[in-house]
Amino acid sequence: MHRTAENIYMNIPVLRQIRELDPYVPGLSVQEIRERYGLSQVVKLASNENPLGASPRVLEAIARHAAYAFRYPQGGNPRLVEALARRHGVDADTVAVGNGSDEIIDLLIRMLAEPGRHSIVCCRPCFGLYPIQARIAGVEARRVPLKEDFSFDLPGLLCSVDKDTRLVFLTTPDNPSGYCPPLLEVAAFAKFLAQYHPKAVLVVDEAYVDFADDERASSLLAAKFIPENAVFMRTFSKSYGMAGMRLGYAVMPRELASCFWRMRLPFSVNILAEEAGLAALEDDDFRRATLETVREGRRQLTDGLRRLGCTVWNSAANFLLFRLPGDASAKACFEDLLQRGVIIRTLAGYELPEHLRVSVGTARENAIFLDALSGFLAETTH
Repeated sequence: MHRTAENIYMNIPVLRQIRELDPYVPGLSVQEIRERYGLSQVVKLASNENPLGASPRVLEAIARHAAYAFRYPQGGNPRLVEALARRHGVDADTVAVGNGSDEIIDLLIRMLAEPGRHSIVCCRPCFGLYPIQARIAGVEARRVPLKEDFSFDLPGLLCSVDKDTRLVFLTTPDNPSGYCPPLLEVAAFAKFLAQYHPKAVLVVDEAYVDFADDERASSLLAAKFIPENAVFMRTFSKSYGMAGMRLGYAVMPRELASCFWRMRLPFSVNILAEEAGLAALEDDDFRRATLETVREGRRQLTDGLRRLGCTVWNSAANFLLFRLPGDASAKACFEDLLQRGVIIRTLAGYELPEHLRVSVGTARENAIFLDALSGFLAETTH
């Protein structure tokens, strides 16, 4: 009997939670939209990337070390770990680096949560990898709805934690809304969690926190207030402009960091990513220019969207959540903008089908987006 590829696949004993998994869907690429619509110019404002690209020092470091691509990096990436410890004023044995923050999320779940027994708690909606990686690991993900204004229901999160919960994830600022909770609320939440559920670890994902108008007033890590039950994650993908290099890091309790290094694959951070990270940390001028560009662009987009009649949520990140005026369709808008050469983000995967998210670009890119959106709305309402 002839066996199709699908029949063969169905006989392979893949775990049920993997077969039934809804994968993370990234934003569309510039190249695929160019090819799909025959466009010469495409502006991508979908994936919260750095509008200025990568630091010239980073590009030079990558080129300078490309000849060493045949070498393994030094085990444990000690130079990068030391540089990060100095940057944040913490001990080096509390710093962990990974192949993007994604690897750190995955390993934290695998380290702390036993399949079929333990749980994680996160918001709904939230960054999709928290529940996805939990499901891959066979761990229950309990999701607590955000409030109507997209702020966190911290009492609800605490009520969802029990003796078998091992991780609670908070993203500050949050994705996709850009909401950043008051610093003291996060500190109080960490205190209550430690008091009532000492086996649960609070993971504060600060991927976007340096875009806030005042980082020290928005980040416990920047404020040097680090609860003993907390992990703080950061990334080189956003303000450092290194999304393609896949480099993330975390500050965590020593015991947890020690276990992380035992579990992490030996060379998951490659030699070029490490050298690029070291160069990025030395280029304060580029990072300052990035933060200024994003903060000014965020104001430009907020004002422009509101002039067009959109509902826009205040954001401390490098993106904005918005809803179109009247009964204009978010899906139709997304498709129309693609044909005009502008890529933004639909949010059906976040269970927000009538909302859209736009990343902050350069002043020129922001203007192109606003002009394209204005064109769509004009055609829709007439």
